[in-house]
Formats: sequence, C-alpha cells, structure tokens
Amino acid sequence: MTDQPPPPPAGGEYPPPPPASGGYAPPPPGPALRGLPRHAYTSWLARVGAWLIDIVPFVVILGAGWLVRQNSVDSACLTDITRHGVDQICSIGYSTVGVAVMWGAALVGLIYLVWNYGYRQGTSGSSIGKSVLKFKVVSENTGQPVGFGMSVLRQICHVVDAVPFYIGYLFPLWTAKRQTLADKIMATVCLPLEQSAPDARAG
Repeated sequence: MTDQPPPPPAGGEYPPPPPASGGYAPPPPGPALRGLPRHAYTSWLARVGAWLIDIVPFVVILGAGWLVRQNSVDSACLTDITRHGVDQICSIGYSTVGVAVMWGAALVGLIYLVWNYGYRQGTSGSSIGKSVLKFKVVSENTGQPVGFGMSVLRQICHVVDAVPFYIGYLFPLWTAKRQTLADKIMATVCLPLEQSAPDARAG
C-alpha cells in the first residue's frame, strides 16, 4: 500500500520542511542576543577609550590644517601721506593657500570619519579604536555588523546622546545592556570580539 501524504492543515498550507542534514534552522524572530549578563557587554571605560583612539587621527588632520592656516598670514597696508603727516592702515588676514589647506584638512577629516565609523565599523563591527580594544558593535536582532548605512545613521543618532548635557553617553554605566540612547534607537550592542551570535542565542 502506497503511503499517502498527510492532509494539509486547516490553512491549506504544509509546514516548512525541516533543515537539510547538517544545516541549522533559521533563528526565531526577535533579538538574537538574549539572556546575556551585564558583564558580557563592553564596559563604558572601554567604549570611551575606543572613542579617544578613533578621534586622534581626526584631531591630527585638523590640527595640521589649522597650523598651516595660522602660519600663512597675509598683511596689506594702505599709506596716506598728507602735509599733516603720514597715515597708514593695515589689514591682516589668512592667505588663500592657508584657507584652502584648512578646508582640505576638514574634508580629509570627514572622509576619515565616514570610512572609520561607516565602512570599517559597518562591515566588520569595529572601528580602529574598537579593534584595538577588541570589541565590536552588532545588531542585537542578528548578532552581526549593521552595515555601512546603518552604522553612519548610528553615529548621527549620537546627537541624541549629546542632548541634554551628554547624559546619553553615560547610559552604559547603568543600563542592563550597557547601551547609549543611540544604541537603543538603533538596537545595537557592544560585545567583546570573541563573543559570537550563536553562543549568545537562547536555546
């Protein structure tokens, strides 16, 4: 007697087939990172240290442009000689080259920030500073880096952390997942580099 397939459920659709041998079932909907203790997330001090490392190249680039501008001052004087005396009016300003160098440095600094926080952090999870201190930013829904666009948007969301009085940057000191307000908005968390998403999922 030939085995007949079981009748379809009430909705008229069969349930999805089980995963192939050796495969993994897709994760259930919702956050992929659940049940981690607070100490499993990156500490506030490590996040501050990473920010300081990340900002150093930006400061150096802008500082170099500022020094060039400050040392390229042009002065022009207008002398008026009359029978009563000599009047001289002088004006001092930055040279065209100095101003151009300063704007060029600002552009290079902006490109660095977009590369570091957008491309590098978005694709690998770690900016330069985070890589040095061995942690990463990931989505708490997937456990993976958030990608270029979302990483840039996360940096823009830090504006919320700065208003008012930069209090949002202090939230990792007391929140359960050590998240800033920008992290909460973007559903991101900071984890040590050895922390992987499958290990963090609930069974």
